[in-house]
Amino acid sequence: MTRHSLDSLRSYDPEAIARYYSARPWRVLWRALTIIWGFAGFLLGLQWDRFMGKTASHKAMRAVQLRQLLTRLGPTFIKVGQALSTRPDLIHKDFLEELVKLQDQLPPFPTDQAMALVEAELNQPIAEMFSSVSATPVAAASLGQVYRAQLHTGESVALKVQRPNLLPVLTLDLFLMRWAAGWLSAVLPLNLGHDLRLIVDEFGTKLFEEIDYLNEGRNAEKFAENFRDHPEIKVPRIYWRYTSSRVLTLEWIDGIKMTGTEEIRAAGLEVNEIIRIGVTSGLQQLLEFGFFHADPHPGNLFVMSVDDQEPEVFGRLAYIDFGMMDQLDEQTKETLVDALVHLINQEYQELAMDFVKLGFLAPETDIRPIVPALEAVLGDIMGESVRDFNFKTITDRFSELMFDYPFRVPAKFALIIRSLVTQEGLALSMNPNFKIVEVAYPYVARRLLQGESPQLRRRLLEVLFRDGRFQWQRLENLLRIARTDQSFDLLPTAQLGFQYLLSEEGRYLRRQLLLALTEDDRLHTEEVQRLWGLIKEDLRPERLLSSALGALAEFSLEGAAAFLPTMAPLSALQNALR
Repeated sequence: MTRHSLDSLRSYDPEAIARYYSARPWRVLWRALTIIWGFAGFLLGLQWDRFMGKTASHKAMRAVQLRQLLTRLGPTFIKVGQALSTRPDLIHKDFLEELVKLQDQLPPFPTDQAMALVEAELNQPIAEMFSSVSATPVAAASLGQVYRAQLHTGESVALKVQRPNLLPVLTLDLFLMRWAAGWLSAVLPLNLGHDLRLIVDEFGTKLFEEIDYLNEGRNAEKFAENFRDHPEIKVPRIYWRYTSSRVLTLEWIDGIKMTGTEEIRAAGLEVNEIIRIGVTSGLQQLLEFGFFHADPHPGNLFVMSVDDQEPEVFGRLAYIDFGMMDQLDEQTKETLVDALVHLINQEYQELAMDFVKLGFLAPETDIRPIVPALEAVLGDIMGESVRDFNFKTITDRFSELMFDYPFRVPAKFALIIRSLVTQEGLALSMNPNFKIVEVAYPYVARRLLQGESPQLRRRLLEVLFRDGRFQWQRLENLLRIARTDQSFDLLPTAQLGFQYLLSEEGRYLRRQLLLALTEDDRLHTEEVQRLWGLIKEDLRPERLLSSALGALAEFSLEGAAAFLPTMAPLSALQNALR
């Protein structure tokens, strides 16, 4: 990037931005004075509250004041507030709850400016590209606005246009934030366990990704590819011929906003089924694909009526706006499942180590005092109150924990938290009695029981065995939970399990199952009978025969030889059951 232009800046580069603004001190000074003047009243108010001993009683009022101030300061600060709303390591709970209310809606900029930008970006007159364009935007946000248009070929499209002169505004604010990060933490109620400039850099990186519409188009196509076999999820098509880094043209979605509960019912759709689709697709993004939508607010999710050509689809959920996305690597996905397993098993020492692996705790952190704190915070999450479990409860509890221990929320997990809490809030706005665990638990249980990968099979074993002993009740609970998911079919799962038992990889499980069946010097016929009563309706003879033939098709002689020693104990068990 030259010293005289920001146009060549395609990704966040704090050093290049600093070089640019070092040659323009007057612009830096004017913006700094504007920001300082805006924050002066807020900071003086905080100090006055401390002096008068009214910090606690005035905290809610100051939180509202902060939200309003960030809105007035414009796009960068609106995005800062939204990002901070998912950072319990940086902001106290009272401020978090208010910042969640931040909306990135701003007054639209003039349509003639928007159309001029489209023509400049795409090097064509508007009339040659579109047969019609709405006279005013249908939506206006902090970074851009959207028009409804029609191509000459007849397709209805959404024309998304970036705000003019956005890059100078964002880069100047990022420059000032990074410069101020060193001393601002001493004034605001932030948790200082690390260099705040790293937080600014994380934020700047994601913000630059969000304003690159070419990147958003690629994200949409990747997201669509992940859900290609899921007819319940709709992703709009991107029209690359009419797309640039500042203009995005995509398929127009006719649908009902997720908050339109009455409209959804009037369309003949079941609200709880729509919620199920949303929660399940969110879990798939995190635990299967590792590529997730980080901003699933009501304006980005639409409910579409069932297509006549697809009667098996109960309802279709359309995702739009793919600017804020992130990717989880395989190790992170596996560690997330590990953390879930350790939470189920109430193994808090291992859970603390998972937090280290995930970056919530530094590698050199002494986790010994943290383990009892985790148990105190999470001890009843998987107990009798499990049906009342929600992500908001977890974040509220952790927001207190993070000010007593050296926790830090990595950028990826700030986005994950934002995604989960937003989706849960959306679900609760549609149905206040909705319990996210009633959808999430069956999904996770089904994934563990199906064990499509060696990693998932290993984690299932960790759930089913503790201290070398088989946990009969856990297997029964997993089966009960999984069966509450109407899409769960036990037979294919049983077939996968049978194939695994016959494989070399299943040698350990064969040995452990034999020990489990005869441990404590008795045959566990009562436990086996309970399990059989739970699954016998799904395992009818004709389906069992077909499944067995499929499993045996891959059964080698070596596998048979390895499995034969198990037959005698199993015969004894069969006689006992009779």
